[in-house]
Amino acid sequence: MTGQGLAVGATAPDFTLPDANKTPVSLSDFRGKQPVLLVFYPFAFSGVCTGELCQLRDDLSTFADAGVQVLAISCDTAQSLKAWGEQQGYQFPLLSDYWPHGAVAQAYDVFFDKAGMALRGTFLVDVDGVIRFAEVNPPGQARDQSAWQRAVSALAPA
Repeated sequence: MTGQGLAVGATAPDFTLPDANKTPVSLSDFRGKQPVLLVFYPFAFSGVCTGELCQLRDDLSTFADAGVQVLAISCDTAQSLKAWGEQQGYQFPLLSDYWPHGAVAQAYDVFFDKAGMALRGTFLVDVDGVIRFAEVNPPGQARDQSAWQRAVSALAPA
C-alpha cells in the first residue's frame, strides 16, 4: 500500500466513471466551469464511510454555495451505490470505480490493493484541473472535513 495520494499542484488525472444510475461522469466535464471535490472512500454501507458521507450530505450547502461539485468515488458496483445513495439521501454523485477495478483510485495513488478498495483520499481540483488540496487518511480513520471547507474558502478570489 503506497497510498500517498497525488501532490498539491499536480494536474488531476481525467477519468470517466458511471454514477449510481450508470450515467458516465467525467472530471473534464467540469474543467473551466467549476472546482470539484473528489472524495474517495473504501466501501458503501460501512460505518465510517456512511458517517463521512452523511456529514458531507448535511454540509453540502457549504460546497454548493462556493460552486464546488462533490464527486464521491468507491470501488463498489453502481447497483450497490444506487441502493446506498437512495437509503441515505445523498444529493451528489456516487461514482463506481469498479471496473477496471480501482483504476481511478490507482491514478490518484489511493488504491489499497491488498483489500481491493480505495483509501480515504480527498482532492480539491480547481477549474483548471489542478489539485489545490490533497489528503489521504488510512482505513478506519475518519476525515476532518473542516480542512476541506478551508480549502474551498481559499479558492475564492480575493
